Amino acid sequence: MPIDERPLEWIGSSYKDLLDLPTEVRRFFGFALSLAQAGDKHDSAKVLKGFSGAGVLEVVEDDVGGTYRAVYTVKFAEAVFVLHCFQKKSKRGIATPKEEMDIVHARLKIAEAFAKELRK
Repeated sequence: MPIDERPLEWIGSSYKDLLDLPTEVRRFFGFALSLAQAGDKHDSAKVLKGFSGAGVLEVVEDDVGGTYRAVYTVKFAEAVFVLHCFQKKSKRGIATPKEEMDIVHARLKIAEAFAKELRK
């Protein structure tokens, strides 16, 4: 692992949830996350609305089974924190469903506490 690469930390069930996604989707998200660890950003990564600044990003991938999303934060220097991986099931537009946003908000607070611990 290169010295300037940040570690990847999984919050809550995000790792297990990623493993439940289709193989090609997992590979796509894995590549996007590896770019984030190296301090770069995948072309399809976008700032997730509802968060101040550009610290919380979302990568979206479509597959025959549906639309999948991985949400992570680069807000903390200690690590890239994967907050949530899920299949978007809402049929109402492209907005992230409220239940999923609630999970992201809660896990961002956990990531912040974890980052503080890593600083010590």
